[in-house]
Amino acid sequence: MDTQTQDDEAKFYDDALELDDEGLEAAPDGTLYEHRRVVADKGQAPLRVDKFLMEHLRDTSRARIQRAAEAGCIHVNERPVKSNYRVKPLDVVTLMLDHPRQEMEITAEDIPLDIVYEDDDLLVVNKPAGLVVHPGVGNYSGTLVNALAWHLRNNPHYDPNDPSVGLVHRIDKDTSGLLVVAKTAEAKTHLCHQFFLKTTRRQYNALVWGAFDSNEGRIEGNIARDPKDRQRMTVFPPESEVGKPAVTHWRVLEPFGPVTWVECVLETGRTHQIRAHMKHIGHPLFADERYGGSEILRGQPTANYRKFVQNAMAICPRQALHARTLGFVHPRTHEEMFFESNLPEDLTALTEKWRAYARTLFN
Repeated sequence: MDTQTQDDEAKFYDDALELDDEGLEAAPDGTLYEHRRVVADKGQAPLRVDKFLMEHLRDTSRARIQRAAEAGCIHVNERPVKSNYRVKPLDVVTLMLDHPRQEMEITAEDIPLDIVYEDDDLLVVNKPAGLVVHPGVGNYSGTLVNALAWHLRNNPHYDPNDPSVGLVHRIDKDTSGLLVVAKTAEAKTHLCHQFFLKTTRRQYNALVWGAFDSNEGRIEGNIARDPKDRQRMTVFPPESEVGKPAVTHWRVLEPFGPVTWVECVLETGRTHQIRAHMKHIGHPLFADERYGGSEILRGQPTANYRKFVQNAMAICPRQALHARTLGFVHPRTHEEMFFESNLPEDLTALTEKWRAYARTLFN
């Protein structure tokens, strides 16, 4: 396989596994942890750091290294550098990530799963809010991956510790909705390729702060970690070299006065994409504490209204986001598959509460 093919393959795996809204939880204080260290020898000739690491890290690709540098994860002598930095003799080159290096075996745990479809190649799960998808900092057990290991414990072809099977994409802990899981390496390769080519169909429902001037729109802006808060993503101009390109299409489903019920369709699946994009255009998700949505951002500054909003947030104490639909081509039969998930109880109750409030405004 040539270098370009390797890079392309790495990119579609990276992009497919880029979290729809959340990944491994970063350290709460923004600490970076060393995952790899390479010290240049005394006779090292000047060499771009991405090429230097390619020579020393045989289990990755240059594309991945370059993306790590863009994210500020490649350090030389304890300072972040770009891909074009030229390594000098005795330079200390490290890969720094926001979660500790962890060598762990994923164990099977008997955790209930809401499986909406399953065959020999894949399964589709309806994930509840509050369930972490993958083990990470502070969540080394009790995750969806542990539940899948239990559900598939008698499947000789499924190894939960083998990255060539399992999750094809992810959503964050406090987002509910649909996920597809591959049981075989062939299925995962095929499905990841669909995510990379943006041929999957994914629609989200969200309750966001504020009213819109139009019924639909498009948000384009690169997404990268916020340099002021590593627990949060932020948006940079599309023409910038910072972050990864991201596109979200939104459409108003129902206005509720101070808040709006919207549909979001993803072209890309970046970390916290919907949450960051909607905040970027001035419409943070309702009750999204990390992105400012847990504050009262619209409406009358009265005691009764404040109490109403507090009660609404008590009904749904998480970002109001649900991965409602998922469509893809079956990797073996090539059949068009499409799934839709009903709103969970908390979002149903939340929208009904705001709908009733809106009637008092508009009648």
